[in-house]
Amino acid sequence: MAEARFQIWRGSGASGELVPYRTEVSPGMVVLDAVHQIQAESASDLAVRWNCKAGKCGSCSAEINGKPRLMCMTRLADLPLEQPITLEPMRTFPVLKDLVTDVSWNYQVKKGIRGFAPRPADAEDGTWRIDPVDVERVQEFRKCIECYLCQDVCHVLRDHHLHDAFIGPRFLLYSAALEMHPLDTADRVAELKKEQGVGYCNITKCCTQVCPEGIAITDNAIIPLKERVADRFYDPVKAFWRMLRRSS
Repeated sequence: MAEARFQIWRGSGASGELVPYRTEVSPGMVVLDAVHQIQAESASDLAVRWNCKAGKCGSCSAEINGKPRLMCMTRLADLPLEQPITLEPMRTFPVLKDLVTDVSWNYQVKKGIRGFAPRPADAEDGTWRIDPVDVERVQEFRKCIECYLCQDVCHVLRDHHLHDAFIGPRFLLYSAALEMHPLDTADRVAELKKEQGVGYCNITKCCTQVCPEGIAITDNAIIPLKERVADRFYDPVKAFWRMLRRSS
C-alpha cells in the first residue's frame, strides 16, 4: 500500500477550485478506483460520471495531469505518484458539477449531419452486394465510443471556442463513416466546407493521440474529407472543366 495525493477540481458552472485529497492505493488500481475510494472516505458528494469501467462506454472522460484521458483506463502505476495527481473536467464543455460536464452539444451536432442514404438493393432478396475491401475502410470508424476526448483536446473547440462553426473530430469521423460507405449516395461535401467547418482542422493529430480506441482519426477520416472538399472547390482543373460544361 502507498499513499497518493490528488488535486480534484470541485465546483459547478464557471466557479470552482482544486481541492487536495489523500488516499491509500494498491497495485493494479486505476484513477477511477482512487476517485471512488475518495468518495467513500472523504468526499461523498464528489460528482463523477462513469458506467462500464472497461473503457467501452466513454463516460469517465476527464483531464488527468492536463491530458484528456479515460479515468478507468489510466493506471496509477503509469503516473508519477511522488507528485499530486490533478483531475479536472473536460475544458471544452460546460461544467455541471465537479468532474461532470454537459456534453449535450455533441448530440445536437450529430442531428445536423445528413443521414445514411443507401442506394437501391441490388439482390433479389432485397439486400446488397458489397466488396469486402470497401467495407473494411469504414469499419475502423465504428470503434468510436463517443468519449469526446478528441473533441476536448481539439484546439479549435478547446482554445478558440468555435462550436458554432466546427463540428469537431468526432463528427468529422462520423461524416467520414457515411461518406466512405460503399452503399451511401448522399453528398455532404458542401456541408463539410460551409456549415461543418472541416477547413478549421490543421491536422495536428492531437485527436488521434488521445483516442482510447486507437482510431487514426486524422489520417483515415479527416484528411480524406479535406481532400474531397479541395477537389470540389479548389482544384483549378476541375473548376475549368465545370465552367466548360456550363457554357456548353
